[in-house]
Amino acid sequence: MPLSPNPYAALKEASQYVRLFRGKTFVVKVGGDVLVDPKIRKALCEQIALLWSFSIRVVVVHGGGAELDTVCASMNIPVQKVAGRRITTPEVLDAAKMVFAGQVHMDLLAELQAAGVPAVGLSGLDAGLVKATRRPPISVIPDGATEPQLVDFGLVGDIESVDPAILTHLLEGGYLPVVAPLSGGEDGTIYNTNADTIAASLASALCAEKLFFLLSVPGLLKDVKKSSSLVPHATLDELAALEAKGVISGGMRPKVAAVKAALLGGAQSVHLVSGIVADALLAEVFTNEGSGTMIVANAPVA
Repeated sequence: MPLSPNPYAALKEASQYVRLFRGKTFVVKVGGDVLVDPKIRKALCEQIALLWSFSIRVVVVHGGGAELDTVCASMNIPVQKVAGRRITTPEVLDAAKMVFAGQVHMDLLAELQAAGVPAVGLSGLDAGLVKATRRPPISVIPDGATEPQLVDFGLVGDIESVDPAILTHLLEGGYLPVVAPLSGGEDGTIYNTNADTIAASLASALCAEKLFFLLSVPGLLKDVKKSSSLVPHATLDELAALEAKGVISGGMRPKVAAVKAALLGGAQSVHLVSGIVADALLAEVFTNEGSGTMIVANAPVA
């Protein structure tokens, strides 16, 4: 006995998006704070597995900031952040290698494999995927301040070039690449590079249909204390207006910079979505209402 007048309505709605996105490329950036809880990580990998089963080409980029903070604390390594970005000393870089290319990376690969996805682990150093140079000291306005200060971020790499050949090779072979946020210099130096920035650069290089940032919040909020203040849709101009009002702060600042870079670089849309709420990623992809914030370069022409 059907439980509703049309129990297949949701399936029919989803099918139109399956047809639309089959063969398209999605880049999914997963924050480290989302990956800490094994149950949440498992549920997230099951959502990614469903996308892959519909012949959507998925590239996953992961962070690991929360785990890195924990490891640094256990090793008595000072943690310093300015405007949402980490200062990377040599000691912090050694810890980042342990976390990004070790614990977080392996746990994510294992969970994707358990979900039936042939995932392959990479970092920005593999096959020259992400080449970078050391960031020079730059002027930054810290959160809550009005005057800029000169900040040396240490062994942080600013991306010079992206060669997506290894990603294209894996995707065409039916594999799902998982990229850790480390990059390499021409001289062999290893850099800590913001995972949001790497995700945006890869989305641009691959001309991705969608770039997702999976967060510990529902999406872009006008008031970080109120989930009801979610911004469901925005253009780059509207995003700039929110920045001017001081709505965007902390870790959302590098994400917004990455959103801009991705859209200006060729990605079709960027989505800020909860990585914690059950099936939020699927709702954003396969329903008309979505679940988070969708950002496009320009408003559609009426």
